[in-house]
Amino acid sequence: MKALLICSGGFDSVTLAYRLAADQALGALLTFDYGQRHKKEIDAARVCAKQLAVPHLVMDISHIGAQLTGSALTDDIDVPHGHYSEQNMKLTVVPNRNAIMLTIAFGVAASRGLNAVALAVHGGDHFIYPDCRPDFIRLFSEMQQQALEGVAEVGLFAPYVNTDKTEIARDAARFKVPIVDTWSCYEGGELHCGRCGTCVERIEAMTLAGIVDPTPYQDSEYWKAALSKVAAKGDL
Repeated sequence: MKALLICSGGFDSVTLAYRLAADQALGALLTFDYGQRHKKEIDAARVCAKQLAVPHLVMDISHIGAQLTGSALTDDIDVPHGHYSEQNMKLTVVPNRNAIMLTIAFGVAASRGLNAVALAVHGGDHFIYPDCRPDFIRLFSEMQQQALEGVAEVGLFAPYVNTDKTEIARDAARFKVPIVDTWSCYEGGELHCGRCGTCVERIEAMTLAGIVDPTPYQDSEYWKAALSKVAAKGDL
């Protein structure tokens, strides 16, 4: 397998990059500028590509992202704080984002002679993001086999789709990922905020995996209260 990895620069996709590189299966990274509220994650993806010495493609689809309104990731809407299992996290949905990115990625992979598109979606995404669920991954892969029939054979590699972020954290340790060089936070401040959904999940995963998190956070304790809140409601 030689894969084109959709890499945001976040903890999940960078870990998958290192996993693929260890298996000599990483062909290139593809990062999308979709008009997200900050570019720090794009910079982190660029660092990852340099560290792994693979091509890095940055595709500007901000004109498309500008039409995908109503999300805290693209509009002037406050980023919600808390655990991903809370209803307010739906404000972070960018409609059809993965479907759009994957469609482009399959075309790029076919054009570059790569035989897989890799995506680091995981089980913790299922509640909020419909385009991260196993059925979506399966059906999208089947659709692409039809779309590229007779043109190219490109598979969809999503190894974490049926696991949680803790397994990604274990892989980060296993493949010696430079975690401090990844960027997950939705806020895009000087430091990771420690309060948005992705920060809370990031800290939780590394804690459960028993690995050291070298990331500096503005608030490194909030995640405990966020987990306690959803546990009290029976949502965990």
